Amino acid sequence: MTASGTVRFNPFDPGFRADPYPHYRALREQAPVHRALGQWVLTRHADVTVVLRDRSTSVGLIPDLVDRQTERLGPAAPVAPGSLARIGRLARTSLVFTDAPGHGRLRALTGRAFGPRTLGALRPRATAAARRLATALRLAGGGDAVADLAAPLPLAVLTDALGLPPALRGDLAAWTHRIRFLLEPGLLTAADLPDVAAALDAFAATLHEVVATRRRDPGEDLLSALAAARTPDGDRLDDEELVLVAIMTFVAGLETTAALLGNGLHALLTHPDQAALLRADPRRLPAAVAELLRFDSPLQLTRRATTREIPLADAVVPGGAQVLLCLGAANRDPEAFDDPDVLDVTRAPTAHLAYGRGLHGCVGAALASLVAEVALHALLVLPGTLRLDGPVSWQEHSRIVRGVARLPVAFR
Repeated sequence: MTASGTVRFNPFDPGFRADPYPHYRALREQAPVHRALGQWVLTRHADVTVVLRDRSTSVGLIPDLVDRQTERLGPAAPVAPGSLARIGRLARTSLVFTDAPGHGRLRALTGRAFGPRTLGALRPRATAAARRLATALRLAGGGDAVADLAAPLPLAVLTDALGLPPALRGDLAAWTHRIRFLLEPGLLTAADLPDVAAALDAFAATLHEVVATRRRDPGEDLLSALAAARTPDGDRLDDEELVLVAIMTFVAGLETTAALLGNGLHALLTHPDQAALLRADPRRLPAAVAELLRFDSPLQLTRRATTREIPLADAVVPGGAQVLLCLGAANRDPEAFDDPDVLDVTRAPTAHLAYGRGLHGCVGAALASLVAEVALHALLVLPGTLRLDGPVSWQEHSRIVRGVARLPVAFR
């Protein structure tokens, strides 16, 4: 809220990090479409859906911002020109940030690799990994559910999915965490840039070796499937594209999936009646994961640039504007969901926007939901009842991702 009493989007508000939902509610009620921080801010489900589905809007804003930020910071940072150029290419070789026609090509070459066959092969291995981590947590009597389960499980699943050696997991997590600045280039500083470039160079060098091996001797992993993918006219991903797509799989999927699991577990621990319903009937878990995504979305914010006027219910966003879509606010909109601030794992399937919508809907959505489902099942079937065992903290390194940083738990 400004000094004049007008409600405006303000992610720097002290209470926003711990609980953004009262802030979102005030925005939806008083200023559902407004300008703040140089952009149009949308908080209603209907308005956000209109923009997500509008194929005229551009996601190329982030690669443009990456280019501007690296050009601005580059002279003050000891980074080789080739490394800076790779940063730009990574941002532009991503389904998340590619407009048509390039997006259609990438989707055609990568979409099938993330399909039912891949998920079917991964489920038993993901289930086994979840059981190992959950059992270790139970044997220890508790611990930090983020460090002991929510973070290592998606890392293990993605590493396994791409057929990478388990010994690389520590490096993969560290590289991914550094490269995350490409999702929020405004947070990148001259001091960060050498670390980002070095992480990307090391990640790329490692994967180039793996890609060369997969070209010669393909396996049953996702990287081999991506390498084998062809369009009807014979187009394929070249080696660098394959490497960059694999890297963005980690950048876009690792920390968001960890946040999904951490946030979902936190929601169930603070709503023990809902956890009891799932414990009594684990068959509810797939629908429950969708409700957890709606209730406390890992990806809270996403951006678009308009290329033409977009009419909304009571406003018109002009062409050439930057638009901030508040997914977390849209997922608590009472016009779209009954009792939106109530967690209800028996809720019928809803049109939540946690994975986006339309052309740029998350290609890894089914995989992320699978990881959350098997993890929660592994915890719920253990003997004893899991409970909170201390204060919870929230991560502060991202403006767009909401995730529990520390979740102390104990078994009762």
